[in-house]
Amino acid sequence: MSGTQAWGFTDDRGAELGADRVPRRVIGYVRAGAALCDLGVTPVAVYGSGHDGDVLDPAKEGGLTAAAVTYLGPGRALDEGLLRELRPDVIVDVTYDGKSPYALDEAVAERLGVPLVALSVGNELTLPAVLGRFGALAVSLGAAPDDGTSAEGSPADLRAAEDELREVAARTRLGVLALSGAGPDQVHLARPLAWPELARLAELGVRLVDPGPGPGANWLTGDWGRASELRPDLVLFDSRAHATAPDEALSGVRFSPWNPETPPSPAAYARFFRTLAGALAG
Repeated sequence: MSGTQAWGFTDDRGAELGADRVPRRVIGYVRAGAALCDLGVTPVAVYGSGHDGDVLDPAKEGGLTAAAVTYLGPGRALDEGLLRELRPDVIVDVTYDGKSPYALDEAVAERLGVPLVALSVGNELTLPAVLGRFGALAVSLGAAPDDGTSAEGSPADLRAAEDELREVAARTRLGVLALSGAGPDQVHLARPLAWPELARLAELGVRLVDPGPGPGANWLTGDWGRASELRPDLVLFDSRAHATAPDEALSGVRFSPWNPETPPSPAAYARFFRTLAGALAG
């Protein structure tokens, strides 16, 4: 794809974005940037969310560190002068509500005169649809389209990982609870259908444990005793740096890591599904 071609893309807020040439210098929210890196578009820099600190969270880095992508710190505290010095052609963020970018104030992009793409990672889209949108953006930015091979990280490789997980889930039938530790006295219990990747696990036959009625659209917040009362066989625990490790109340339970901000790429989800399949198989 020639860099002199005009570029256009409609994001998941319905914003029609364009430029007189294909953007080459991409800056993105770390989740979006890691996905693009997997898909063949290496960002010049990435920024974090309000959960993130001054160092890139190892759970979120994907291939960014290996690709020597600069981490700029939390998006809401970005140095606009530094951002301007990096000369971005486009900024890529995610959106959970289909209205606003998640980790960066849209006014920052407006002041820089740079288009801001926001792609949905909320439960209004299925996981395949989320992956499809990131794939389409990557191709528009110059990545090679899927060639149908089963190379590692390809859509075919993801399908193979799903088949592996489906087989193990059918054989083991273990109850799986996804959660995020919030300290010694509090834990957030994931509502499975509120998360595209957890909903996909259910479609693949994983028996997900629902935390039950109560407030919260994505999480039900309680104490660790509440998690233990649900009697899970395996716990998917939030592996991000700001989350706390599972409590002793869950002793005797199998554990497997889960990044609720897994990069939306076939490579990242193939790794996640294979890791879970191994944990289920024990």
